[in-house]
Amino acid sequence: MQEINWNDFEKVELRAGTILEVLNFPEAKKPAYKVKVDFGIYGIRWSSAQITKNYKSDELIGKQVLGVLNFPPKRIAGFISEFLITGFADSEGNIVLASVDLPVPDGSLLI
Repeated sequence: MQEINWNDFEKVELRAGTILEVLNFPEAKKPAYKVKVDFGIYGIRWSSAQITKNYKSDELIGKQVLGVLNFPPKRIAGFISEFLITGFADSEGNIVLASVDLPVPDGSLLI
C-alpha cells in the first residue's frame, strides 16, 4: 500500500449527496444505473454505477452516498459520468455503496 500525506488526501473532493433519480442503463457493457445526485452548492450531477446486483432503483431514492467530485467527466457508452460514486466490493464482487449513517447536508466534505 502506498502512503499518502495529508495534502494528498485534501485534494480529493469526497462529498455527500442525496440520490434524486435512478434510470436503467442498458447501453452499458456491465449492468448499471444512471444515478442523479444532489450535492447541494456543488450542483446536481449524474454518474454511472454498477450497483444493480445489490440495489433496486426505487430503493435508492433519498439515500445519501459519497462521491468524488473532482475527477474529470468520463464517457461511458455515450453517457457522461460527472462524478465517481463510491462503494466497496462484497464477497461476490458486487458493489455496496459507501454512504452515511445519519443525514448530513448535501455537499458535506468527508473529513
